[in-house]
Amino acid sequence: MRILLVASAFNSLTQRVHAELRDRRHAVEVHPAGDDDALRGAIARWAPELVVAPILRTALPRDVWSALPCLIVHPGPPGDRGPSSLDWAIHEGAVDWGVTVLQADEVMDAGAVWATATCPLPPVGKSDLYRNEVSDAAVGAVLRAVERFASGAFAPRPQSGPDWRVPDHTRPYLRQETRRIDWAGDATDTVLRKLRAADSQPGVLDDLLGAEWYLHGGHREHDLGGRPGDLLATRAGAVCRATVDGAVWIPELRRRRHPGGPATFKLPAVTALGDALPALPEVPAPLMPAPRDRVWSDIRYREDGPVGLLRFSFPGGAMSTGHCRRLLDAYRFAVARPTSVLVLGGGRDFFSNGIHLNVIEAASDPAAESWANINAIDDLVEAVLTTTDRLVVAALGGNAAAGGVMLALAADEVWCRQGVVLNPHYRLMGLHGSEYWTYTLPRRVGAAEAGRLTAQALPVSAAAALRGRLVDRVLASAPQDFGREAGRLAGLLAASPTAQGRIAAKKAAREADELVKPLAAYRREELTVMRHQFFTPDAPYHALRAAFVRKRPAPVPVPGP
Repeated sequence: MRILLVASAFNSLTQRVHAELRDRRHAVEVHPAGDDDALRGAIARWAPELVVAPILRTALPRDVWSALPCLIVHPGPPGDRGPSSLDWAIHEGAVDWGVTVLQADEVMDAGAVWATATCPLPPVGKSDLYRNEVSDAAVGAVLRAVERFASGAFAPRPQSGPDWRVPDHTRPYLRQETRRIDWAGDATDTVLRKLRAADSQPGVLDDLLGAEWYLHGGHREHDLGGRPGDLLATRAGAVCRATVDGAVWIPELRRRRHPGGPATFKLPAVTALGDALPALPEVPAPLMPAPRDRVWSDIRYREDGPVGLLRFSFPGGAMSTGHCRRLLDAYRFAVARPTSVLVLGGGRDFFSNGIHLNVIEAASDPAAESWANINAIDDLVEAVLTTTDRLVVAALGGNAAAGGVMLALAADEVWCRQGVVLNPHYRLMGLHGSEYWTYTLPRRVGAAEAGRLTAQALPVSAAAALRGRLVDRVLASAPQDFGREAGRLAGLLAASPTAQGRIAAKKAAREADELVKPLAAYRREELTVMRHQFFTPDAPYHALRAAFVRKRPAPVPVPGP
């Protein structure tokens, strides 16, 4: 079937729907929402049989939805309506939620229902839920709705009449007045719900050190405390702030935009505050905490017999120079331990999206910071590639893109959860890319397929990645269970009678490859191109990066089929 995806953003859900529909041999094209005349033109050219809207911030024009079936994905259960559905659910502490695929109609979210799906809401941030539990439910409902439409035998269920017994629960946009934290009165649980309900966008507006900031993300602190609202400590770029009964770690901040001023963007909290941050103690978390230690950390290591598990989780999957260097230190610690299998990753959200474009954009010299960042991530990838005394498994519980995909490909095996979307390319940021991809990607998929993946710049589903040998195993697990299942399978791998033989063969293969072409040569060739792209002022990378971090339309077309 010919399907047009109309979306306000080519975000994680749009990408996953795009990839999953293409996997099922539908012809799919993406068109950005917002310009009604351009949409009419796209429909006239493409002549779709169906329009699917995974994310919409504006309504579709009446003449479009009245002439062509348009299915809207609403991140709420039947009867739920309004623009802040998931935000309200988290804000109010819901533990179960759902997704509804409905037909566009005169009233927003009130059209006939084509499919629904339920999902749990564990206590994590909105963006994490959106990319995982909500995405799983949404994709399941979209595929069911598309099948029903294609059959021609299904009649969608109107949200009215004697057969409809679900009450209309329309809620307004969740405004900052409701999101605002009362540091003198809100308990830690309440503070965390408010932060999680706004963790990626829009953030929680707050007064901090004499300025207005949006707070992004939140993690519980179990030991520190102080006067409510006070900053207590720093850790890995985050700041710790006291509540009435404890404290929370806030990883990122975004300065409030002044009327008529430039767009602002998220940064690690310590970086954002800069010289305004008072002298605070840096309170590091142990890399290898005690088994029942609940300390928050973005990098941690543990062992289960012969298996080492090095987990990391950086906001948005972005890895700054500092992130890369700290993770490299942790990796070196892990490979000094007496294990035969090392699992890299295993968290439930992003694996990695490569270099940290926001930190680069905020740097006094973005070109120099780009160069430092790419070299830092290259050092990490090199360490993985040159680990020859054990098997390394990259465990992707969440999405990965650009250098993050190439980091995973440095491992001996790549395992991912069934809902993962991979973007193994750099082109949309105007970059050639490094991370030794010119070695690892063709080694896995062949030169022709490597060229296609990097040139087409399209998202790849977990199933397609498995078929194309981009990954080795897809785990059909819930987001909460992925890390545990990856650890269990790593234990079986370590206990396999073939494990030691594989380690020996891996060492021999690396030595043979090094004789043919040293890793240093791949890195030098990649970085020669990257250096030119970083240090040439009018290179496309700079405009594309600025647009990306400020969430402006990119000066390149949205990917096609």
